[in-house]
Amino acid sequence: MNRVSKFRVAFLLFVLSLSGMIVLLREHRPSFLRPGLHSMAYVTTAAGNVSVVDLVKNSTIARVPVGPDAWELRAHPTQNEIWGVSPAGGYVWVLNAANNQLAAKIETGGAPYSLDFSAKGDFAYTASSSANSLLAIDCASKRVVARAPTGAQPVLARVTPDGKSILVVNHRDSSLGIHDAQTLLQRATVSVVANPDDVLALPDSSVAFVISHSEKKLSVVDLKRGVLLTNLDLAGKPSQMILKPDGGELYVLSPESHGLQVVNTWTHEVGDYVVTGSAPTRGALLGDSGTLYISDAAAGVIAPLDISTRRLSRPVPVGQSPGALTFDPGEKPRLLLVISEGSGELSVVRISADRSTALLTMIPIGDRPRELAVKLF
Repeated sequence: MNRVSKFRVAFLLFVLSLSGMIVLLREHRPSFLRPGLHSMAYVTTAAGNVSVVDLVKNSTIARVPVGPDAWELRAHPTQNEIWGVSPAGGYVWVLNAANNQLAAKIETGGAPYSLDFSAKGDFAYTASSSANSLLAIDCASKRVVARAPTGAQPVLARVTPDGKSILVVNHRDSSLGIHDAQTLLQRATVSVVANPDDVLALPDSSVAFVISHSEKKLSVVDLKRGVLLTNLDLAGKPSQMILKPDGGELYVLSPESHGLQVVNTWTHEVGDYVVTGSAPTRGALLGDSGTLYISDAAAGVIAPLDISTRRLSRPVPVGQSPGALTFDPGEKPRLLLVISEGSGELSVVRISADRSTALLTMIPIGDRPRELAVKLF
């Protein structure tokens, strides 16, 4: 073989080796391949902190005190901010994602348990449970700009997909309030399942589903007419609802019944029942794969369920008492992030193109983590 041929072979081998190395390294997301990338997870803990996890370095880089009883948190849709609530403190807090500093505390008048954003991210909405009121917060000025009365003990406020209404779950008087998103005024109130805790609306904002964590029922509400359509019997007390992307099916998880029930959202009928494990608690649906990933708090695993065939794949062991889970918003391979309440860790699970799963790492995040949000910037 002459010198030119040897050089060509050596050069080809070098290119192939370099290409393979880049692909391999991308699987583990090293920072030098993505200059300036910030892919972060934010977790509330029982100690009143937000643990900030760098998903490129796979390490906790900050613990930010946000106040007592840190609860739900959400990534702002347009700004590099993480918003959350402190029910015991009676305020909404805002974390600057660029420097991991607390940017604001917005007094709400008492016991906010949830928050949601308008489609453009210009307003945030929360409900004051002790003051029986719905609040609108200007996201630019970080000030409350409107209030309206609700039913008794509102625990949840959710904006409908069309952005025209805000649905308020009133726990004490067992009702769903339908409020105008512009004025906050209540257009209708509908009696639903006793002690409701959660609501979810169809993509066309025509129908909402309401559950209580203490009742084996699901209420179906017509949002256009403001009336109750039906109450459906469930196999067990529900922990979460997950909606199929096209809105055709609703999946209701129940640790008590060891599985999930499938509700046909067009006919409002309960269909298939699927046993998924010991105590299925939370779920996240990866829409482009048709796979629902379910955390099993008793077994300490994540169970992947094909929603088309209703078949389970091999479970992935994670930490103790896995709860909330979500997906990394970055490019493929996708990462599934799971907080383990018992062991105080964030489990990072890689989902490959063929839908196979593998546990990459477990990152300590603090005592009794609760809720999880992610931000890519």
